[in-house]
Amino acid sequence: MERNVFVGLGGNVGDSIAHVRDAIREIGKIATTRVMTCSGLYRTTPVGELDQGDFINAVAQLETALTPDALMTRLLALESRHGRVRAEKNGPRTLDLDLLLYGDRILQLAHATVPHPRMHERAFVLLPLAEIAPDCSIPGQGAVAALLSALPEQGVIRIDVA
Repeated sequence: MERNVFVGLGGNVGDSIAHVRDAIREIGKIATTRVMTCSGLYRTTPVGELDQGDFINAVAQLETALTPDALMTRLLALESRHGRVRAEKNGPRTLDLDLLLYGDRILQLAHATVPHPRMHERAFVLLPLAEIAPDCSIPGQGAVAALLSALPEQGVIRIDVA
């Protein structure tokens, strides 16, 4: 079982808070996979395609016996069940699930690169990751805390929801 698996969750179409919360529950139902902890929710201004609504983001830490490919396949299926349509890069989406880290492995999968290639530049990933794993390091990049402190303000705000 790999214990240091981190998944980024986000969305900005429909009830994004519900999509992210539902996805966390559904990830916990994947065979041989367990959600160890999850960050709070963060409201984030869009990156790239700016003509769209704010995102809701979070990061979950998993324990899984699945291979990285098998886990990514299940995450993509979960996105589809939530109505994810890949019409444009960085465009609006109901649910986005990114395999951020799989232990300290560096991998090129069919549908993902691990560590996620831009996670070290994005506060909407680093802030929730630092919340649940403050001593985490990104292979090839360094400590999450140091990476986060080097970033400019990116419009990421932790939100309190009941």
